Amino acid sequence: MKKFLILLHEDVEQLHNLSPREMEELVKAHMDWAAKLGKEGHLISGDGLEEKGALITGKNSVIKDGPYLEAKEIIGGYYLIEAQDLSTATEIAKECPCHHWGGTTEVRPIMDYNTNG
Repeated sequence: MKKFLILLHEDVEQLHNLSPREMEELVKAHMDWAAKLGKEGHLISGDGLEEKGALITGKNSVIKDGPYLEAKEIIGGYYLIEAQDLSTATEIAKECPCHHWGGTTEVRPIMDYNTNG
């Protein structure tokens, strides 16, 4: 099995406009989906990410605080999963609850540095 990172790209404005009830539904949907992935043997880990952070750029390591006013989208969380291949991981990601609230998922294979094959 290969490892894949599912990044959850979410619309900041849309998240801020969720009612407390909708936010509870979103959290519950993610918890339920994570439990399903676990039962199916796909879930390695996953979590939500705080909105604020830091960005370090360039050879001089310039630090910029977040969130960034120009950004309409944030990476709101991630799931680290195992799947047979990218196609299977993509099918799994299609069921991610973030899509119901206007989010986007990005599926990225984790590089395997194992030289033994």
